[in-house]
Amino acid sequence: MPPAHTDSAVDSPTVSRLFSSLRQHAQASPWLSAGLGLALLAILGLLGASMWNAVNGDHSENLHLAVLGGLAGFGATALGAVLAVVLRDVSSRSQDVMLGFAAGMMLAASSFSLILPGLEAAREITGNGAAAALTVVVGMGLGVLLMLGLDRFTPHEHETVGRQGPEAERINRVWLFVLAITLHNLPEGMAIGVSFTNGDMAVGLPLTSAIAIQDIPEGLAVALALRATGLSNFKAAMVAVGSGLMEPLGAVIGLGISTGFALAYPISMGLAAGAMIFVVSHEVIPETHRNGHQTSATLGLMGGFAVMMFLDTALG
Repeated sequence: MPPAHTDSAVDSPTVSRLFSSLRQHAQASPWLSAGLGLALLAILGLLGASMWNAVNGDHSENLHLAVLGGLAGFGATALGAVLAVVLRDVSSRSQDVMLGFAAGMMLAASSFSLILPGLEAAREITGNGAAAALTVVVGMGLGVLLMLGLDRFTPHEHETVGRQGPEAERINRVWLFVLAITLHNLPEGMAIGVSFTNGDMAVGLPLTSAIAIQDIPEGLAVALALRATGLSNFKAAMVAVGSGLMEPLGAVIGLGISTGFALAYPISMGLAAGAMIFVVSHEVIPETHRNGHQTSATLGLMGGFAVMMFLDTALG
């Protein structure tokens, strides 16, 4: 039996065990560790180049747009969390349909607002279709490696598979859910930031709108999941609201890694798309199928995909 926990922060012996467990995980998964290291080095390189580029350029207006986009995602998450307090009881079928709708919007946003503009930008830079595709694919690979590494080496918890990551059994369930939400919201914020790299509203507005719309059912689902851990309605809603802060932070990171040099933009578009598709396949879709509502959730996904496709056409 794992020891009992309180809602306080993790104690220092647990932190020591966590780092020890991280080393063991790294030794047990050398290829994944190497991939994560490669992804982190690439992202740090893009961030370093963007800092150098910032000295010789002005991206303050784009930063303003990225932060506003991230705040829109935060506000939508907060709205969903508040709805959890107001509605109090939402059927599991309704939750699965809403999450399926959010998954469809994320998939469509990855395709229409990230991959396609990334391919177009890469083609303009390289002048070659194959090189353009390879550039975006490299970015997608980095995004997948980043999310794989974070999922592997960060302790968190999901309703379907339980506790995951090193020393997860020793950490309070609320903190594990918060870490899981962080892993989920980070790529969404990064995608918003990347979409405003060139200040192009035709790219940034549809993507931000899609993410904000799908953040409402996500915020609702997160608050309900936190409530299931034993938190009161108010505390669950407040923690869910706080999780949305990762979106403006992720937007700043996304903008930063995409402004270093010419190819950084399409690479970053691919990175954000790869991270979002990974989250949809690895987290959201399995969550919608956990209660036997596959058909309803799939119809919700198709509806979300169609709405995002319409938004991209109408606003793009």
